[in-house]
Amino acid sequence: MELNTENFDSVISQSENVVVVDFWAPWCGPCKVMGPIIDELAGEIDGVVFGKVNVDEVPDLARQFNILSIPTFLVFKGGQVVEQFSGSMGKEAFKEKFAKHIG
Repeated sequence: MELNTENFDSVISQSENVVVVDFWAPWCGPCKVMGPIIDELAGEIDGVVFGKVNVDEVPDLARQFNILSIPTFLVFKGGQVVEQFSGSMGKEAFKEKFAKHIG
């Protein structure tokens, strides 16, 4: 799900599920590595909403959350950030970063 200034707050605040937000850019090599992993997990895991914020197109959100490097991932639960991590990683390592917040 593409997130922007118009839908970000409603998606984060209205979701009963954990929301994992990927701050990325199309020119970012590590972001390209993580894209397919996120897509796979989105199809495999119930109870998690995956969203993407293109920092080039939506710089206000990147500034709001003080995103200094990409990819950066924010994990929201109950509308609040409960986890933040950056960089590319394998599928299982990525999943471990937010799995503890599910349920």
